[in-house]
Amino acid sequence: MEKQFDLDALELLIDTRQFRALRDALAERNEVDIAQFLGELEPEKAVLAFRTLPKEAASEVFSNLDSDVQQVIIGSITDAELAAIVEDLYVDDAVDMLEELPANVVKRVLKNAKPDTRALINQFLKYPENSAGSIMTAEFTDLRAAMTVAQAIEHIRRTGEDRETIYTCYVIDASRKLEGVVTVKDLLLAPDGMQVRDVMSSDVISINTLGDQEEAARLFNKYDFLSLPVVDHEDRLVGIITVDDAMDVMEQEATEDFEVMGAMHPSEKPYLKTGVITLAKNRIVWLLVLMISGMVTGGILGRYEAAFAAMPILVTFIPMLTDTGGNAGSQSSTLIIRGIAVGDITGRDIPAVLWKELRVAALVGAVLSAVNYVRLVLTYPGHEMVALTVALTMFCTVVMAKTIGGILPLAAKFLHADPAIMAAPLITTIVDALSLVIYFNIAIHLLPI
Repeated sequence: MEKQFDLDALELLIDTRQFRALRDALAERNEVDIAQFLGELEPEKAVLAFRTLPKEAASEVFSNLDSDVQQVIIGSITDAELAAIVEDLYVDDAVDMLEELPANVVKRVLKNAKPDTRALINQFLKYPENSAGSIMTAEFTDLRAAMTVAQAIEHIRRTGEDRETIYTCYVIDASRKLEGVVTVKDLLLAPDGMQVRDVMSSDVISINTLGDQEEAARLFNKYDFLSLPVVDHEDRLVGIITVDDAMDVMEQEATEDFEVMGAMHPSEKPYLKTGVITLAKNRIVWLLVLMISGMVTGGILGRYEAAFAAMPILVTFIPMLTDTGGNAGSQSSTLIIRGIAVGDITGRDIPAVLWKELRVAALVGAVLSAVNYVRLVLTYPGHEMVALTVALTMFCTVVMAKTIGGILPLAAKFLHADPAIMAAPLITTIVDALSLVIYFNIAIHLLPI
């Protein structure tokens, strides 16, 4: 069961300078929970609490802190303390930290790192943002095919303490080219004298350093990996991505998609730590685009003003038609965007998606049209042709909306754009305009206006 922090009691220990008691209380907690606790304190108190942590826990807590808290702590500790933290951090955590810090703070961190650590961090910082190389770690376990199982296990015991994961080991040759993969379970169950090449699997799935981090996350999701090898253009093993980093990518990408689908510019900071001006800036651009595009709807209504002036009852059904069309399009776009995100749907599937959405739309449209026709005939006796006009428009609108909702995200993917931009707000705007055109064209042909 998850232990709950008594935040007030811990903060009281800081206020009363009972640092030994605070150290003992924090020692019983998980490093992630400690980092969350420090993030909720005032900067000065956060530094005091951080200084009470034992050395073996300090680096792990530091890696889980938000960048603003990390910056405060870096500015408050000595060079020796900073060097110890940097050396204890896994390279991918150090890189993530440096990417968020100001240049002068980064310079101080690198200055206090050992030469080999500094060189490794600088190498990782050169990889493009959101690439597989930018989230990988160099702390992995590598073996040689000619090793015996006993030698491999001894090698893991000797080097495993400094590795981020030891469960999955990677077999490389003298030039560091990836040859195979073997798990610790496989090694423990194999005879000591058997060679690693006889235990390993040579069918290794990897990703290039310049590959997209979203593709790496998709591979984790598809194959249930605990780690994924990252190779350069010559198939040399340069690092691995661990499942915790893949989960961070999944959360980041999902959050970004939700924000884009909600007609907002993605924000990299949590909601409560994002300023009001920034939130407004992230929202106003899309709202302006949608507002301007919504003017098209007003233009269409103005063009057919004579039609609903001659038969005012037609105006009554406009909200129902546009809302239903927007909802129908949003249903399709949401399913297709999700299918693209998890890799179930690709650009090659456009014909299949179009055919399926047409059939679904025909069934849904027929049901909605029939229900509407019966309701309108009963509600408005003597207006059977109006009921027929609304029913036909409903059918055409649903078919049109679901087709557009299914195809536009795929078209965006084909054009190398984010499919999430073709989500509810944009599709609703498009469908609203087209449904009005359909509605009044049918009305003009069927009604005496």
